[in-house]
Amino acid sequence: MTTKDLDSTEFGEYYQRYIDKVPLGISLKNAYESEGVLKSYFDKVPSEKLTCAYDQGKWTMKEVFQHMIDTERVFAHRLFRLGRMDSTSLPGFDQDVYNSPSGANDKSMTTLQNEYATTRANTAAIIQSLSVDQLSFVGEASGFPLSSRAAAFIILGHEQWHIEIMNERYLN
Repeated sequence: MTTKDLDSTEFGEYYQRYIDKVPLGISLKNAYESEGVLKSYFDKVPSEKLTCAYDQGKWTMKEVFQHMIDTERVFAHRLFRLGRMDSTSLPGFDQDVYNSPSGANDKSMTTLQNEYATTRANTAAIIQSLSVDQLSFVGEASGFPLSSRAAAFIILGHEQWHIEIMNERYLN
């Protein structure tokens, strides 16, 4: 199952930006077999860059990392519920509300990387447990249609989206 298998009716238009970031030929289940790219990405970031924001009112790199972890947690919950064919409309979440209480800037990179690894392993376990029919189930989240598999691909694309932003705005 790849992004080519997705239909535009499986997710809200807003999420196309993330789905477009996932390489076309990548298998959903294979994409989650590795620990993800963020650990190795952040291993290469100079420590002095981690708690700096690129502009007033913008998040630091640690806060962006925490945001990616939190977003994966939210979307993993969605893909689990949808994978269990739960037709309950799932609420949205406000990423800015999650940021401040996360305490990301006070966490060590080891702590953040461990949170990420644990979250990714959980997401992978959920995906591996679902059948093709379960992954294809379309429910509703944030007022838009969402399939379980679209939620999983959105996680991958969201991660790539933020890596590109960090490269452009924090590291250049």
